[in-house]
Amino acid sequence: MSALVQLVDVAKGFAGTTALHPANFSVERGKTTVLIGPSGCGKSTLLRLIIRLIEPDAGTVDFDGAPITPDNIDMLRRRIGYVIQEGGLFPHLTARANVLLMARHLGKAADEMRERLSELCELTRFSENLLARYPVELSGGQRQRVSLMRSLMLSPELLLLDEPLGALDPLVRASLQKDLKEIFSRLQQTALLVTHDLAEAAYLGDKIVLMNEGRIVQQGSIVDLREKPADAFVSEFLNAQRSLAIL
Repeated sequence: MSALVQLVDVAKGFAGTTALHPANFSVERGKTTVLIGPSGCGKSTLLRLIIRLIEPDAGTVDFDGAPITPDNIDMLRRRIGYVIQEGGLFPHLTARANVLLMARHLGKAADEMRERLSELCELTRFSENLLARYPVELSGGQRQRVSLMRSLMLSPELLLLDEPLGALDPLVRASLQKDLKEIFSRLQQTALLVTHDLAEAAYLGDKIVLMNEGRIVQQGSIVDLREKPADAFVSEFLNAQRSLAIL
């Protein structure tokens, strides 16, 4: 089975308002799937449903062929890495302590953690000399690299990234995009990424899932969306992003 995650008719509402109409899509193993669309269209809601921060009102989310339920989510979360905008680091912990937080909680051996931390610093191009610093002492790009290391510490089967580069300036963002692409390729990482940026989606994504008003409008490559738009919104969304001109 190529799909690591499968959503079938998953729907969600808040206070009488529909946030997500019944949605169907899959996250393929070893591929990067990108959720893109206007603010409030349901992208982050989908991520939170997968990691069970919120419960679906209808439908099922399968992980590795089995439904995600309240009974198994704690174990499944150890197989999922999660990166949020601006890193979500604990300010009172050093970079090292942030990265090792879950590994220490699970009682991993000190030698194993030290070796893994060194591997991750090399992978993410983060200087080990900075590991003793606190988040406030790091730049935005450095904080995101620490967050990425934390999410990769337990070698997750699935990596969820909720607009991880959205708060960064263009030069730092471009550098991290390049590094993310190399990391995904090197690890053969299965990833689901949320972004507003079409150029970023096209650069990183094997499959793009375009959403609007809680609905999945179209799925496919950037070429599919550009040359075979499912409806007028697809063309309108692509044309509104000037970055498409460089693709």
